[in-house]
Amino acid sequence: MTGKADPDKPAAKTVRPANKRGVARLAAVQALYQMDVGDAPLTSVVSEFTAFRLGKEIDGAQYRDADEQWFKQILAGVVEDQKFLDPYIHTALTEDWPLKRIDSLLRAILRSGSYELLRRRDVPAKVIISEYIDVAKAFFEDDEPGLVNGVLDRLAHELRDSELGDKKPGGAS
Repeated sequence: MTGKADPDKPAAKTVRPANKRGVARLAAVQALYQMDVGDAPLTSVVSEFTAFRLGKEIDGAQYRDADEQWFKQILAGVVEDQKFLDPYIHTALTEDWPLKRIDSLLRAILRSGSYELLRRRDVPAKVIISEYIDVAKAFFEDDEPGLVNGVLDRLAHELRDSELGDKKPGGAS
């Protein structure tokens, strides 16, 4: 994977404007990345983001308002379910790209999307997949958004096949 990956500075590409849940998803991915690389505890990261980032101005850039509860639910859910989510994500990846080989930021995106597919049945799978593709596009310019699409689509067909009702990845029905 060779795309741009700076979790504090999303790529300057034009993407759809995010709604409050979309902003919460983006912030959750950034927070999970921070927890992963900085070994920061959940409570301090949530406090930092809610006090200083969500809807605030940082270094001249105005962060959008986010659905704070959605942000907190994604973070807490990923942390709580990570031991279940990681092996599940691993099975959706190719053998030559195990989860431990995936960039930390991309892992955060896959974990967040997988958590929502598993636990947020009130949100359509196609919406979740689309939202996390947009998050990936905010950080990466190469193949990573396609990887996010493929992995989350495979997981959605395993977790919510009756909801999707279309062909499975790879042309099988």
